[in-house]
Amino acid sequence: MLPLWLAVVAVSALATPAPGAGGQRRGAVKAWADAPNVVLVVSDSFDGRLTFYPGSQVVKLPFINFMKAQGTSFLNAYTNSPICCPSRAAMWSGLFTHLTESWNNFKGLDPNYTTWMDVMEKHGYRTQKFGKLDYISGHHSISNRVEAWTRDVAFLLRQEGRPMVNLVPKKTKVRVMEGDWKNTDRAVNWLRKEAINYTQPFVLYLGLNLPHPYPSPSSGENFGSSTFHTSLYWLKKVSYDAIKIPKWSPLSEMHPIDYYSSYTKNCTGKFTEKEIKDIRAFYYAMCAETDAMLGEIILALHQLDLLQKTIVIYTSDHGELAMEHRQFYKMSMYEASAHVPLLIMGPGIKTNLQVSNVVSLVDIYPTMLEPEWILSAAIVIRNV
Repeated sequence: MLPLWLAVVAVSALATPAPGAGGQRRGAVKAWADAPNVVLVVSDSFDGRLTFYPGSQVVKLPFINFMKAQGTSFLNAYTNSPICCPSRAAMWSGLFTHLTESWNNFKGLDPNYTTWMDVMEKHGYRTQKFGKLDYISGHHSISNRVEAWTRDVAFLLRQEGRPMVNLVPKKTKVRVMEGDWKNTDRAVNWLRKEAINYTQPFVLYLGLNLPHPYPSPSSGENFGSSTFHTSLYWLKKVSYDAIKIPKWSPLSEMHPIDYYSSYTKNCTGKFTEKEIKDIRAFYYAMCAETDAMLGEIILALHQLDLLQKTIVIYTSDHGELAMEHRQFYKMSMYEASAHVPLLIMGPGIKTNLQVSNVVSLVDIYPTMLEPEWILSAAIVIRNV
């Protein structure tokens, strides 16, 4: 099956030789000299509907908007499985979930699996990864092997902590998610100190935890991640009046699967309208902080005079329900959970273009492995 967005961003079936196929093709040296750099930024739990109207009206995302204006955005991009490890396994392998058999966060790819980055490195690219990866088996607890299907076992996390908000005391604090900022700084420093000196093209991956909710240790021994945490600095980026309160079905009328999900996510209790709106506002503020980290990468590329020769891609592993359908988190095929952002800009990419084709994270793999995709991009996009 051909990847869904190849016709749009101009990649054909893999032209790169498979690993072990005997080295570079004739003329590969010249091809790599002309090849673009590639930067892939992947966040966690970012609702893709925020990248286009009307979702884009609720929070200021200046660097996502910059990518939209300077490149192509995909309006119908979806995760292949709305949970961290399975979705990332699909993205790094180019295989659908029924082939990776990554059904939950315990099972991902084998540590020795050949990813698109491995192939790019074999064929001349300098590669570097920073931040969250989460596509290898065994990174999560053994309970994750079954808790996606049932929580009626003593050692399982029967319920997440009740979703809540937490405001940073310092009103002007910018770097709320310090771990993500540290990895962003590492990526920027690598660009400034190493990538700028390369004669070969490079591919850089940055994985962010935001806007995934934070852990909630106050919820008890088996706490999950149910805290939406930010500062007033980021909340000011949110248009509070534009936040919509989702409509909920009465508990007695919910589909059993929805009721099960609401129960295990600790959402069957009473929530005031203010609580719901605050949770959504804090989530959007976390998205604004995510956008700022993406911006640090874009600004560094610009300052180093690399932006015009670099393909920049932004996406996420899945979305976030943020109290839609009486749930938070993901693990659902509802739009808020399954819809992801996908934006791409760089040499040969059509600017200010919105594409309605249905695409998904598995399309990243073959796209990365087409060495001449940039040369044909403008031609193919013009023909769409």
